[in-house]
Amino acid sequence: MTGEVHKRFGEHWRNWSALLESLSVVAAFLACVALFVLTEPGLRAAPQQSASGSNSERVSGAPRITANPERVTVTGEGGSTDVQWDTGNGSPGFVFVTEDGRKPVLFAKGSQGSRSAPWIGRNHYVFELYGDNQRRTLLARVTVSGSIGGPSSHQRKISWQDVARWMLIVGLAAVSYFAVYLSSPGPVRTTFPMEPTTSPCPLHVVRNLALSIAAFVFLDGVIFHSGLYVSILAPSSYAGRIAEITQAEKDRAPSGLKEVLVLGDSRIAEGFSTDLANELGSTGGLKFVSLAEPAASANTWYYMVREVDPTTRRYSAIIIPYGVGYEPNSADPLRISMTAPLLGYGDCFHFASGFQRWSGRFRAFTACILRGSAYQDDVVDLLEHPISRITSLHGEAARMHSREVYKGRDYDLVGTSYDSMTGHVTFAEKLTEAQRLAFRKSLIQPSQSDVEYSLKLQREWIPRIINRYSKSPTSIVLTPVPRGPFVELSGFSRGYVSVLPSSVIQRTTFSVPEQTFDFLEKPEYYFDAFHLNAKGRQRFTETLVSQLIERFQSADSKAEGNIGFQAWNQPGRTNTANNL
Repeated sequence: MTGEVHKRFGEHWRNWSALLESLSVVAAFLACVALFVLTEPGLRAAPQQSASGSNSERVSGAPRITANPERVTVTGEGGSTDVQWDTGNGSPGFVFVTEDGRKPVLFAKGSQGSRSAPWIGRNHYVFELYGDNQRRTLLARVTVSGSIGGPSSHQRKISWQDVARWMLIVGLAAVSYFAVYLSSPGPVRTTFPMEPTTSPCPLHVVRNLALSIAAFVFLDGVIFHSGLYVSILAPSSYAGRIAEITQAEKDRAPSGLKEVLVLGDSRIAEGFSTDLANELGSTGGLKFVSLAEPAASANTWYYMVREVDPTTRRYSAIIIPYGVGYEPNSADPLRISMTAPLLGYGDCFHFASGFQRWSGRFRAFTACILRGSAYQDDVVDLLEHPISRITSLHGEAARMHSREVYKGRDYDLVGTSYDSMTGHVTFAEKLTEAQRLAFRKSLIQPSQSDVEYSLKLQREWIPRIINRYSKSPTSIVLTPVPRGPFVELSGFSRGYVSVLPSSVIQRTTFSVPEQTFDFLEKPEYYFDAFHLNAKGRQRFTETLVSQLIERFQSADSKAEGNIGFQAWNQPGRTNTANNL
């Protein structure tokens, strides 16, 4: 009797041991997958980040300035580094650069931002972040050095990355095999027979593999789909800004006025002032809210609107800009990452359809299922700078206030000329070196495919926004954006009529006339080749708001007793509106 009890106890113990061993193997498998996801982007960036952290000096806890890379390999005309800064509390910041002890030059300004320095030579450059333009309050600094480097060391680094990556892949395959093998019921084999034999117990390979995949997807969902990780995204990242402004808009209480939502990219972010628009629109009972964000394209706008207005009845009107732009395929990872906080499992096919290349579609599809794949760079940054990340999360109110009261850039391009035949630029003497560099960076010649891709996104996703509000009282308003100070640039001289077909425009409440902003296409209203300065920002906002008030008042007078925007949503509103 006692022997039977011991026998049963031994069997139960072996079963529990096998189960615990299986769970430990599965856990090891998930850990390896996570290690691969976190390590792979770091390996890709190794040539640029290998020297990070050595020359950066933090003067205080919250403010920071970094350069990537800090040791630049100079080839040909020079090298390049990307400088990022953040004052930490939303206060004004001024970045000065000093080359080998020479006179400091203003490089950039703003509470936070990122800018490329493509002119690094064989010298030392000190980038300093100050709290004032008189250089009295030093917040942080970083030193960048340029040196001549041969291709052999770079090739060795690339080779090391490839070896490490393949070692991880082989390790994952090995762990996966043993996870399936050891998680099968029955005693574990210590030796393998020389001849094939039939196992008395089924191995359940497919079941165990499916359970491992399901466990990994579940873990990703708990961390990244639940909103847990979204709450700690870097506020200075594209994804972090999208998550922050959409969450702030969701939490904002209704104003009781006719709220108008403005969408857009950096051209609207720089060109439209909500502060001024609210002042001008107060007489008509209007309140403007802007979700315009740099690098946001039409597909991102769709998901932003869905996030902040799930009922399609929150806003009286939504303003959607359109115009000639460019969307390089190389920016697919950026667009996926910044839209990721707004995506769900059900968006995998819908979101992926907006990308041209199959690689972009696969990334987009994967980001909807395994959202952590879209946050790889952010996770690496969190692990490298956990204290800075925690500190930066406390400045949301200051960042939102700074965004609302932003006045625009206070310089223009008067005296600057561009020769479309030779591509030569003659700068005005008043421009600083940093301002000239910013202009050169913006003065790009987009390829025809990049321009067509931008048009494709607008033609596909703007109608989707319109369809979403087809049964809603919300009015959809299309507005063109000024093309730039030099419309003779290749690709940007084409008319607005080629952007959206007339069938799309006719489905909106109304469209601002195409020539409305032609008067702004002058150097005095721009600070680079694409973006309006403070003066242009004011004129654009005044013109757009006056157009809206005029059209809405005209519609109200024809509504025969209906109030506000509701009259526009009765049967036949489209034809009436477009005849205004």
